[in-house]
Amino acid sequence: MIRKPLREILSEAKNIVFFGGAGTSTESNIPDFRSVNGLYQANSDFPYPPEQILSRSFFIKHTADFYKYYRKNMIYLEAQPNDAHFSLVELEKRGQLKAIITQNIDGLHQSAGSTNVLELHGSIHRNYCMRCDTLYDVRFITKHKKGIPTCERCGGIVKPDVTLYEEQLNMEMFDKAKRYILDADLLIIAGTSLSVQPAASLVNYYQGEHVVIINHTETNCDGIATYLIRDSIGSVLNQWVNEVVPS
Repeated sequence: MIRKPLREILSEAKNIVFFGGAGTSTESNIPDFRSVNGLYQANSDFPYPPEQILSRSFFIKHTADFYKYYRKNMIYLEAQPNDAHFSLVELEKRGQLKAIITQNIDGLHQSAGSTNVLELHGSIHRNYCMRCDTLYDVRFITKHKKGIPTCERCGGIVKPDVTLYEEQLNMEMFDKAKRYILDADLLIIAGTSLSVQPAASLVNYYQGEHVVIINHTETNCDGIATYLIRDSIGSVLNQWVNEVVPS
């Protein structure tokens, strides 16, 4: 079977879903987790591995240490959207891109202007009191430069609305993402090794013909890809937007 040229696949797509991970934001100078330059490989002053620090049990037992790491390594308020984010905005404006499903918590898709972003693992920009559910933005976390941020109403501990290890995903969000993937005629997977479950399992619900994977390293779904691209996500998407005309 002769596969269609990539340009033709992109121009004909009417229902694109973008499924992205940390690699989407590395060009905004936000480190990913598992690459050679990622957080899991970096030398750290912390006596615990990142996977342990970013777990529910560690947050509960060592909340101050959690926040010391979290403020330093998970919040990048100076980061700006890159070409990947802006290219996805353009695809949405053209009516081709129907949803962005992201494992990222940085909010850069929304900052760029995307309107339908499904955040599987939450967002640094939302925080809530564990006692009374009062909501706080990320600035509330960063203004408390040390120690544990506590609620101004009741004194309870404020927790980031991000999914930590040992926590369940927001299943309402997961089911919504699943429905978008079921309806897609083109699935673009970018910046993720597809190794984190259950988010990675969403790919199994795709019933369309074409999958494009943009990632510097191998993923767990390379075998189903129509096209594998080992290049910069920003440059690839920017080229598509500028060169491919929808049919």
